[in-house]
Amino acid sequence: MNIHFDETALRDTQVVIDTEAIRFNFRNIKEMCGDNTAVMPVIKANAYGHGAGEIARVLHEEGAVYLAVATLTEALELRALSDDYEIFILGHTPDRLLEKVIDNRITQTVFSYKQAELLSALACGKGVKARVHLKVDTGFHRLGTDDAGELKKILQLPGIEAEGIFSHLALASYEDDMEQFRRFMNMVDELERDGFRFKYKHIADSIACVDYPEFRLDMVRPGALVFGLKGFHKGHIEIKQAISMITKISQLHRIPEGEGVSYDYCWKAPRDSVIATLPFGYADGYPRNMRDKGYVTIRGIKCPLVGVLCMDQCMADVTHVPGVSEDDIAVIYGDGTDNTMNIQEASELAGTNKNEIIARIMARPVRVYY
Repeated sequence: MNIHFDETALRDTQVVIDTEAIRFNFRNIKEMCGDNTAVMPVIKANAYGHGAGEIARVLHEEGAVYLAVATLTEALELRALSDDYEIFILGHTPDRLLEKVIDNRITQTVFSYKQAELLSALACGKGVKARVHLKVDTGFHRLGTDDAGELKKILQLPGIEAEGIFSHLALASYEDDMEQFRRFMNMVDELERDGFRFKYKHIADSIACVDYPEFRLDMVRPGALVFGLKGFHKGHIEIKQAISMITKISQLHRIPEGEGVSYDYCWKAPRDSVIATLPFGYADGYPRNMRDKGYVTIRGIKCPLVGVLCMDQCMADVTHVPGVSEDDIAVIYGDGTDNTMNIQEASELAGTNKNEIIARIMARPVRVYY
């Protein structure tokens, strides 16, 4: 893999983002979905660890219809960067904060009449419309309602512009997905029979928009797919992982056989060893349970992490790396080539999924874009 290390950055531990890969992925998603389906990339959780500010700019340039986030705080961070972004909050905004949604021209998920009534009153008082998407619970049982009567009451409120209606799949099985889709379309059909119309109907996330073309409807909500992480199984789309994470060796220690390393001496050298101290730890978002499983790649060679991972530092056994020296670059996450660990492998070793691995990367490591 090509290593892009920024010598001007204020820290050696760096999260490196290939923005051309982001553009490549997004263009392929748009092409796959066609002209009649809007693409709303999900850039919650600091754009899955990639840095929401820069990723928002890139995706807006590429023609993203909306930028979706999970919380009001995330939405306001984007609004502070640009008045031009169309921003959608996928999650719940507490009633006391709904005025901020209207004042900042943010589109809000609505799933209860009480919530919609408050938005209606606020919007009417300001002489504006509150733009919302209605959330239908089709069996995921997270947010949403399956009460058509309640939705019809919301749709008749003054000051409410119900631009869209949506749901979310549990992705438990093909049969369950189809049942959820059926429930969603039945709800949409009932509302449309009563004369209500929606610009956007959407239920497809990254996996569904690839695996189920019929689920794409008027809009899709790709998240991990934008960042080049594969979760689909039936369909196909070419994507590239956009993120890598690198650091440099801080210090080398030559220790005798039997010497312990890190807290509690959980690891002791099985032979005379060379140990590299690396300036990253679990406070950077690296999984602490990767001890005795994780590795970094130095000079193209896998180097196991040894001893208990610390908050800010960890150690690797580099005894077998010819010519190893301080200031050598260590690849924490790579693209899977040249003996580097990609995000898929990291998730398997840590016993989690790919989204958690990248979303948990903290803001502390410097972001480098190229």
